[in-house]
Amino acid sequence: MPRYSPGRLVACLAITVLAVAVTITAILAPRSAYAADNPYQRGPDPTVASVAATRGPFATAQLTVPAGNGFGGGYLYYPTDTSQGTWGAVAIVPGYSALFANEEAWMGPWLASFGFVVIGVETITRTDGADARATELLAALDYLTQRSAVRDRIDATRLAVMGHSAGGAGTILAAEQRPSLKAGVGLAPGTPGSLSLATDKVPMMVVGGQTDPTVTPAYLDNLYAGMPATTPSDFVQIAGADHLFFTRANNTEMKVLIPWLKIFLDNDTRYTQFLCPSLADPSGISLYRSKCPYLPPGTPSPSPSVSPSNPAAGCTASYRTVGSWPGGFQGEVTVTAGGAALNGWTVGWTLGSGQTITQVWNGTLTTSGSAVTVRNASYSGSVPAGGSITFGFLAAGTPSVPALTCAG
Repeated sequence: MPRYSPGRLVACLAITVLAVAVTITAILAPRSAYAADNPYQRGPDPTVASVAATRGPFATAQLTVPAGNGFGGGYLYYPTDTSQGTWGAVAIVPGYSALFANEEAWMGPWLASFGFVVIGVETITRTDGADARATELLAALDYLTQRSAVRDRIDATRLAVMGHSAGGAGTILAAEQRPSLKAGVGLAPGTPGSLSLATDKVPMMVVGGQTDPTVTPAYLDNLYAGMPATTPSDFVQIAGADHLFFTRANNTEMKVLIPWLKIFLDNDTRYTQFLCPSLADPSGISLYRSKCPYLPPGTPSPSPSVSPSNPAAGCTASYRTVGSWPGGFQGEVTVTAGGAALNGWTVGWTLGSGQTITQVWNGTLTTSGSAVTVRNASYSGSVPAGGSITFGFLAAGTPSVPALTCAG
């Protein structure tokens, strides 16, 4: 047994006591107030640069998934850190005739490094339609949370779906079939036949390409216009992007869909700054429509304010404040036809002091001083008798309840 001088023994004891004290302090130190309220917050405070980076703060690993379990196999990507608790998970499916390994595999380690478990889904056959892709997405999530090698790392209550083209259509259908999902992302979502967002209850981001000849901007405008006003949603059009843009590694789509997943999978309001009240980094984006503010699940929505217009004009218009934040707000106007169908409509009001409108969707904006006029867009003018359509807007200033006029 080695012998120590009294001085050396005291020094060793002091170092040991200090190490124990540091360990105890680290264990007992309180988390930040927000982290205490949100057990799903992961990683350092984000910045514009960090959200656009090709890798997040977490090291990742990858596994191959064999065919079976209701889908054609695929790939698993996950953070290796086991000290943070469980992670939210995302299933991604490719477009018609495509392989995840060829077109979306670049997304797996990228998303995993930001704190998500990702399963890339290969379909049973490459010609599977949107309905089959929806079924395979949900089967992959069930496998991921119930039978996969990383099931103990996943919070089965925080799941999302994502897909490209026919896979994007499958994403919308999967969200319809399983409304308990926390988020969806449709990348140029489209399929032959009818596709609708009218019954969607899952927070949905729709991303399209400005020059996509397959799932055209006009098609996505019509699709997104059917989204229920009460469902959180976001529309992003990428400048100059064609249909296959999403199959190539890029941070233009990632810098918007990562905040979307962080908000709705991790309840992490640190990421709302990148989407609301407008894009923190709009480079590469040709069109953006939001429903700010985005509230994590369980946060009560603001009470609506309603101001009906004069019904004698053939239509009525009512207003509500969807949400507000320092320096801005989001408003929504519902146009309702009277006893006859509308082939066009015009809504007018006067802006309150300090208010300016920065963006309108599902309508065309004209302003003259404080006077505002919104007319129907090319696709939103037809309203059946007794039916209604909504348009929304973002504005700077403090919300107020305007007196609306409606003519049709």
